[in-house]
Amino acid sequence: MKPAYVLLATAAIFASAACNAENKTSASKPSAPIEAVKAPNGDWTKMVTATPEGGFLMGNPKAEVKLVELGSMTCPHCAEFSELADKKLIGEYVKSGRVSFEFRNFVRDGLDMTASLIARCGGTERFFPLTHALFADQRNWGGHLQDVPPEQLQALQTMGPERQFVEFAKLSGLQQWAAQRGVPSGKSSACLANQDEINKLVQINGDVAAQYPEFTGTPSFVLNGELLKQTSTWDALEPKLREAVGG
Repeated sequence: MKPAYVLLATAAIFASAACNAENKTSASKPSAPIEAVKAPNGDWTKMVTATPEGGFLMGNPKAEVKLVELGSMTCPHCAEFSELADKKLIGEYVKSGRVSFEFRNFVRDGLDMTASLIARCGGTERFFPLTHALFADQRNWGGHLQDVPPEQLQALQTMGPERQFVEFAKLSGLQQWAAQRGVPSGKSSACLANQDEINKLVQINGDVAAQYPEFTGTPSFVLNGELLKQTSTWDALEPKLREAVGG
């Protein structure tokens, strides 16, 4: 049996089958309006914790409404959601303490694994700023690989994880990108070769497939434990979120 990282690396760069999916389950309706909750530190958006499921959660961990995004760093639709939704989702819903927002990396290929490891390299304090910045610059760092000879990309598949994702980071410019944002090359190299983190990301993929058999792609959203139907954009998500908090 091949190691999971090899199976991931053999997937095509920017695979489109797992992006902008329409899912087939729906969330339950709210029971009553939810009041805002004061943050003990003054700002819920500054409270970020790692979750047992492998994601990062921003906001009130005891919020009555729990939103989870299953997102891919190489998915253009995830980047579009980030650009359109982050300000309102975080500023209006998370900041109120009524909604917690968890992001779980769903890894689709070797470049996706690389970007995910870079985002997670800063820990809880830097995860969301790095993730947002990666989405904002997705076309730039993703586009670098278009100029790499196919045989050079193919050679990456034979490398172990201690080298493979560092090489992806160099070819895509992500290591330099991270260094410019406070993640030194030495630290990012260690993160990119961290087998525990690699295994954790692979495990998230397996858990998503097992827990949500109707999941077909990113971005997908889980609201209070239920995978939402046909909800891959902010325009589709916000009415359901507003309904969940009671208006």
